[in-house]
Amino acid sequence: MNGRKVLVVGGAGYIGSHICKALAARGDTPIVFDNLSSGHEHAVQWGPLHRGDIRNAADIDAAFANHKPDAVIHFAACIEVGEGEIEPLRFWDNNVGGVISLLQAMKRANVNTLVFSSTCATYGEPETLPLTESEPQTPVSVYGRTKLAVETLLSDVSKAEDLSYAALRYFNASGASPDGEIGEEHDPESHLIPNALKAAAGLSGRMKLFGTDYPTRDGTCVRDYIHVSDLAVAHLAALDRLLSGNDSFVCNLGSGTGFTVREILDAVERVTGNPVPCDEHPRRPGDAPTLLADTSTAERLLGFKTVRSTPDLVIGDAWAFHRRVWGLDDNT
Repeated sequence: MNGRKVLVVGGAGYIGSHICKALAARGDTPIVFDNLSSGHEHAVQWGPLHRGDIRNAADIDAAFANHKPDAVIHFAACIEVGEGEIEPLRFWDNNVGGVISLLQAMKRANVNTLVFSSTCATYGEPETLPLTESEPQTPVSVYGRTKLAVETLLSDVSKAEDLSYAALRYFNASGASPDGEIGEEHDPESHLIPNALKAAAGLSGRMKLFGTDYPTRDGTCVRDYIHVSDLAVAHLAALDRLLSGNDSFVCNLGSGTGFTVREILDAVERVTGNPVPCDEHPRRPGDAPTLLADTSTAERLLGFKTVRSTPDLVIGDAWAFHRRVWGLDDNT
């Protein structure tokens, strides 16, 4: 499969840049298409950057014409759940309208293979655990509803058009590249691990711990954390499966193991050697007590199992990256 050209839409972002790194490492050429509204030009290190907006037909057509990719991997989306509740039009325009524009451009360019970044947020509050792909999809956020809408769109288009797709439902993407080159740089940052690391490093105020009365082993939410490098391996396997002529599919991408917020904070203290100052706050609306992936479909279809998705490895890699970015010395 090596030597292919892959258009990575949103490839200057957190997960997209790790996929580009993995593609290049095996001999493929990642072409990053990004408007840099939330991505970072310094994270584009393994192939050309084609700057443009996915919703602009001329921009995306030019990327296909200039680079002639064999397939597309899509990451370009608004992801901050709270922002989606305040600005739903922006989320629907970018997350759904952007994919419609992309699919139209793919059809014009006769490119019919797409790996789509979906989310476990399409499930909403689970009825059974661990979550299988057949769990009812009843998302409770605008973000989750836009991702579910795209999954429905892809299913409809694939039945009528020559489209082969994989919809990969992520659980909690986390960590950084083990060599420290790239990592998580969201602004604003709402994810637990980078915020806990910042608090442990004394670079922010006290962290907010939302919800301590959940029906879990210590009262805090349980989540399934998957290392971003493991995610990258799964994306390449999904791409290869489609390019080998297999049918479209959906699957969960998680570790299959859940950790509470307090357990993650304990791991941050263990890795950094510093306490994580935090204040307890009430639950946030829509936060399910537990989200945990059934990973059997990914194992069966992709031969995929996580390698680095343990709290200490995830946090250790993230800590090494952030120490470099934040300019911390060895005594911090």
